[in-house]
Amino acid sequence: MGRFIPLSIPNFEGNEKKYVNEALAQGWVSTGGAYITRLEQQMAEFLQTGNVAACQSGTSALHLSLVEAGVKPGDAVIVPPLTFIAAVNPVKYQFATPVFMDCDDSFCMDPVKLKTFCEEQCTFDGSALLYRGKIVRALIVVHVFGNMADMVSILETASKYNIKVIEDATEALGTKYTEGPFAGKYAGTIGDFGAFSFNGNKIITTGGGGAVTAKDAAVVDHMRYLSTQAKDDPHYYIHNEVGYNYRMTNLQAALGVAQMEELPEFIRRKRANFELYRQLLDGFELGRMIPFREGTQSNKWFYSLEINRDKVAASMRHIITALEKQGVQTRAIWGLINEQIPYLQEDTYKLEKAPYYAARILNLPSSTQITKEDIEYVADRIKQVLEECAYE
Repeated sequence: MGRFIPLSIPNFEGNEKKYVNEALAQGWVSTGGAYITRLEQQMAEFLQTGNVAACQSGTSALHLSLVEAGVKPGDAVIVPPLTFIAAVNPVKYQFATPVFMDCDDSFCMDPVKLKTFCEEQCTFDGSALLYRGKIVRALIVVHVFGNMADMVSILETASKYNIKVIEDATEALGTKYTEGPFAGKYAGTIGDFGAFSFNGNKIITTGGGGAVTAKDAAVVDHMRYLSTQAKDDPHYYIHNEVGYNYRMTNLQAALGVAQMEELPEFIRRKRANFELYRQLLDGFELGRMIPFREGTQSNKWFYSLEINRDKVAASMRHIITALEKQGVQTRAIWGLINEQIPYLQEDTYKLEKAPYYAARILNLPSSTQITKEDIEYVADRIKQVLEECAYE
């Protein structure tokens, strides 16, 4: 077996086995148990927020946020096209209509286009923003790859038009502002709702799993209630609302408690590894590392190389396959959601940057246990493959 450097794999070098074994020994393996509460408290403390509910996935966290935001059938929700499809699918769960808004150079929602869209394509009746007869009830802003969106500008527009802001911070646990009005505030704690993911490729993992928070601690309590099938009477199984089977299990939470203990070290490594990639690829004319937003401290979860399409014509699939043969796992950013079959009929607004980056961004290996030698090897193979693909 030759050398293989994976894209992003979990790292279990702390108390994971110990805590999971404790949960097993106690017999608490399902959606009750002390580790769930412990993880919620750890996250609330880390994020400096009042209340966090642990749930089954980032997707369920987003869905609960949309439910709590009052999104109803026939409403419109502004969403990004350049992200994982799970950020948008929950809009359909609510039988609402997504409207795709372009990104800026951070890959996150473009606040200038958002403002123009609200001013020029919609009407405001004093309480609700209307787009083609639909109430624009919410927007979902994704902090792509751990890069903070321009929340100052986005919130300014959203508050003016009474739009609920749902932060998809599934890739951005630990990212925070260091400057401006939100200095010290973490991704997921700035808007009305914040969703997190602990999928296997995220900065920390519980296998599956996620978490949700909100500005109002009582709202988080209600989302926790909805996530446990909205059970009102544990003896007679009385349910006064439609609930969901969205609660995290105690086994997952045991893993999460151990991972949270390691999160600061994982973030430190992510930042150091990104800096090494940046140095190694500095001045390389066939590709450049995409930086993170000024005035923020990113968790630098995923690393992005922009391929110079003026000099490299090869398809992304060709480049990915060539690197795989060299033992380096990479991936294209994402297929644009608005171009996928379930969303072909939905409206888009001035999509320019999203298709530009979709054709150019290659994600590089970014696991927390990647070595200096591995990063040097990856940078060397990228240079070799892109040079082989370059125009004569």
